[in-house]
Amino acid sequence: MKKYRSHSAAFKRQVAEEFIAGETLHALAQRHDISRQLIRIWVGKFEAGALDSDVQAADLLQEYEAKIAALERMVGRQALEIELLKGL
Repeated sequence: MKKYRSHSAAFKRQVAEEFIAGETLHALAQRHDISRQLIRIWVGKFEAGALDSDVQAADLLQEYEAKIAALERMVGRQALEIELLKGL
């Protein structure tokens, strides 16, 4: 059974730009081991500007994950301080 791959928005944009620049569907599909139909879908999304919103969403997600990690570290430090103060 085949496993499904997920591609980054940057990769999708790169493939779409290569196609628009004149690369053939067949050559792109073989080089990147993806279907020609998938390339057509990505090109359509690229031309509609949808891949840009995917990049913005990915950046926002990365920013939120960094904030969550910082808050988790802060909570951990505070939990240690509470335990230390309870022991005194």
